[in-house]
Amino acid sequence: MAENEWNEKAKRLIKAELKRANITYDELARRLTEIGMPETKASVSNKISRGAFPAGFLLATLKVIGRDVIRVDDV
Repeated sequence: MAENEWNEKAKRLIKAELKRANITYDELARRLTEIGMPETKASVSNKISRGAFPAGFLLATLKVIGRDVIRVDDV
């Protein structure tokens, strides 16, 4: 699978998990900022729309929305 396909999968994963948790980009930015990763609604939106974000952003996002387990097979 090409890198852009993996980026698309990562993007869809974050969007789906945010929807499941009923968390907006604004709320995600606030939560990330609270744990020491300063973000704005615009910066979160840009990162997610590109789908090419650092692994740390993905992990922190999953943590702050309360998603403790992700199965790679489900991605």
